[in-house]
Amino acid sequence: MSSTSSTKVAIVGLGTVGTGVARLLLEFSDRTARHAGRAVTLEQVVVQDLKKPRSIRLPAGVLSADLQKITANREITVVALLMGGLEPARSIALKLLASGKDIVTANKALLATHGPELFDRARELGRSIAFEASVAGGIPIIANISQCLSANQIQSLHAILNGTSNYILTQMEAHGASYDDAVREAQRLGYAEADPAMDVDGSDAAQKLAILAHLAFGARVDWSDIPRQGIDTLELADLRYAKELGYRVKLLAVAQLGVSGLELHVSPTLVKLGSPLAEVRGAYNAISVVGDAVGRVFFSGLGAGQMPTASAVVADLIDTVVGRSAITFRTLELWSKQGARVAVSDYNDVSGRYYLRFNVADEPRVLAEIAGALGHQNISIASVIQHEAEEGSQGVVPLVIMTHNTTEGAMCRAIDVIDRLSFMRGRSIRMRVRD
Repeated sequence: MSSTSSTKVAIVGLGTVGTGVARLLLEFSDRTARHAGRAVTLEQVVVQDLKKPRSIRLPAGVLSADLQKITANREITVVALLMGGLEPARSIALKLLASGKDIVTANKALLATHGPELFDRARELGRSIAFEASVAGGIPIIANISQCLSANQIQSLHAILNGTSNYILTQMEAHGASYDDAVREAQRLGYAEADPAMDVDGSDAAQKLAILAHLAFGARVDWSDIPRQGIDTLELADLRYAKELGYRVKLLAVAQLGVSGLELHVSPTLVKLGSPLAEVRGAYNAISVVGDAVGRVFFSGLGAGQMPTASAVVADLIDTVVGRSAITFRTLELWSKQGARVAVSDYNDVSGRYYLRFNVADEPRVLAEIAGALGHQNISIASVIQHEAEEGSQGVVPLVIMTHNTTEGAMCRAIDVIDRLSFMRGRSIRMRVRD
């Protein structure tokens, strides 16, 4: 490494992740220089609010609210865009590219929504965009799918991609916490936002799945079109019944090649106890990947948080400084109009087993009528759990059914009929089952 060689970088956004990135660049500059082959100097940090309290002390003159401090500085060649949301993140990204900067980002919503536009523009300008930190925090899943596993045709991805939901489910299952109490605890620890909707309704996982599906299969799908169901309708009873049946509930993101195309969905799923995915606890993420040559490989680690995500961002900064990101970006043609395409299966045709829970009046012929509605859609029952009514239940009992293999469409039609039966007390709960 030349003692005089140096690359100047900048950060836009000094929130949780941006602060972690700045800390790594400032406090561990020798380590970064060793891996990059040159010094990587934090030249500028741009924020929207200069008065906001910061948990890091930056060198004099580094902090600014003026984006032109970056775009007009030709010595800054790489920028970590670490603000969330779609706007002004999209507009800033386009300005950075137009001013000759390569971009590193952790903003999965931006890529899942505007990936094609941003990547096409980067190609036009001869720039690159690196985004390892946008999916699964510190787990190097982007590099592994796009580079390390490139000799494979990926067959399937089954993943826990949202640490907030996984933490909530762990608190409920392991400690008997109610859903609301588990959410409050996640918020107290900083795992969940004040409004956790995007995490618990499956949207965050769907955004990340859209990115992985593009990398692994060439699919160009709007994340909002991915069928998704969150954990916000589940009760503690569902986790207890799952355990009684030999399963644990996880919010699972699935991308799997089938005869009719690519199966894509996000939903709470019963996963067999003892399997690797079932044992992923707390705020951890995990991705199980099956390739036609390598077989099954498994990645797990902290999927969020300041330093795990900052670790991935700085790794991308180093790759961009060295030139590896530019080579990968050109070669993969991500979100290119010329890229590979794969048809996405109609979700109604996706098959699988199901867990069903009904709260029903404690009266004759209930099971017979539910079985009849299922049978009318050629759905056969694998097992039934019906405990006696508890004191104070006012004659309402839970009925839990595990089905044999069927399709999503058939299940929806059957549930639509069952939910309108006179003995039903509230709407049914259904979850997919992964054996």
